[in-house]
Amino acid sequence: MSDMDGPLDFEMEDPLLISPAINNKQRKKKVIELDDLLKDYYNDKVKHIEKGTKKPRKSYDSDDDMDEKEAKFSQCVNECQNQMDEIGGGEEITEWGIKIFGKQGNPPSLVFPELVSCDLLCSFMNTELNSLVELTTQNGAAFLEGFLVNGWLSKLVFIRGHVEKSIANWTFNLMLYSSKEKLVASACDFWCAILSSEKGVNQLPITIDWFPSYSELKTALEIYGFLFNFLDNVESANTFSECRGPPQNIRAWIKCIMACCQVRNIFSSSNAEEIVEVLIYLLLDRQLQGLLELLHDCLELVVSYFTDEQWSISCEKIGKSLACRVPKDLNCLRAVECISGLSTRSKLLRSAVAHQILLVCFDCKATGEEEIMSLLISINIKDRGTVLVKSQARI
Repeated sequence: MSDMDGPLDFEMEDPLLISPAINNKQRKKKVIELDDLLKDYYNDKVKHIEKGTKKPRKSYDSDDDMDEKEAKFSQCVNECQNQMDEIGGGEEITEWGIKIFGKQGNPPSLVFPELVSCDLLCSFMNTELNSLVELTTQNGAAFLEGFLVNGWLSKLVFIRGHVEKSIANWTFNLMLYSSKEKLVASACDFWCAILSSEKGVNQLPITIDWFPSYSELKTALEIYGFLFNFLDNVESANTFSECRGPPQNIRAWIKCIMACCQVRNIFSSSNAEEIVEVLIYLLLDRQLQGLLELLHDCLELVVSYFTDEQWSISCEKIGKSLACRVPKDLNCLRAVECISGLSTRSKLLRSAVAHQILLVCFDCKATGEEEIMSLLISINIKDRGTVLVKSQARI
């Protein structure tokens, strides 16, 4: 009987169906090789992970090295400090700034009895509309204040073409002495409007019965507590600290100066010279740093107020006056720097002030620019006996 479990005849003939015989040794060897490959793979992976997470060791200096470095650093700092003390002489360098306002005075009365009899007010009282407004001499001032704040007063003045003396005096005093901000600002706008309405040369479209003069403006500064001789009144400026100015009206004062500069022949050349000096002193007061832009604009306008003939003489006068009155410290530099205009006249003024200050610092030992430069080059800043160190002028 044939073997039923054996391969069929056609299966024996097909080579694809005949599987080669694999012995146990070969099969075991392949299994071992796969295990080794897996083992090597995982070992390499673990090494890679450990290498990535391994932190580099920090190298710390020893305590002796740190102490040595600290000692060298301290020695360097001490040497620098000694050199600075040797150059500066141990003197304290103060900041720039001058207190030019002392105790404020009493402002004039703001009550104007003649105001109720002005033509502008009387014309309203004589109209039929007065029955609705019920305007009287008792409430006339309050009525005009309302017109001033609302801007109607300047419009009425332009329509009438006339500013009466009582109206001009009243608004001028409100601008400089009133404690009400709205009245101060409105009165200032009123004067700026009527003064800036100039048409042609020295011709105004309206008639103004009264113009402010420099004496009134200077009196206002004195009432504000401005110390025109501030070098002689340093104690006065420091003693009355609770009353020291300037008041809020100083802004209106500056704007009034700017408006007056648009009308020729209000100020003389000597008045304009003093105004330039006052503006530079105001720029030296730290209390007025919020008004720097306004002060610079005003200074530029006043400088342009002079004629060419006047300016050639006034420029040198202003420089000499400032050089004699400004303290010989950092305020000298500040006085020159605050003349920051870009016009030719501003540059000449800045040069003249710097020149005169240097002459004063050198006790007039030099006259020309070359002599001044020679003295500056010969200065040894480490020598405490030099002129500039004695005068504390850091120029």
